[in-house]
Amino acid sequence: MARVKGAIMTRKRRKKVLGLASGYWGAKSKHFKMANQAVMKSLTYAYVGRKRKKRDFRQLWITRINAAVRPHGINYSRFIYGLKLLNIDMNRKMLSEMAINDSAAFDALVEQVKAALPQ
Repeated sequence: MARVKGAIMTRKRRKKVLGLASGYWGAKSKHFKMANQAVMKSLTYAYVGRKRKKRDFRQLWITRINAAVRPHGINYSRFIYGLKLLNIDMNRKMLSEMAINDSAAFDALVEQVKAALPQ
């Protein structure tokens, strides 16, 4: 059987990595070995960042909801507990948007929750 050399696939793989590393500083964008290390690390950061983004946005929504309910004399945890008592299934993203864009409806919701909470 004839010997198969991998020049085509090697070149393709290296070209792909160097393409991903274009714009990196110095040898990281020119030399395959350094570019490969930088690209692997970058892809790891990107993967972690996609997971982290979900955490960060949930934290932001909770902070916004808490800031919106405080003037009504109630805190975030009591507000969420009241929503559960009333069987209102609304996610934190929508509650946050409601607090920002439709404050009248949000205020009415907070008053409903306050009435439902045991003293």
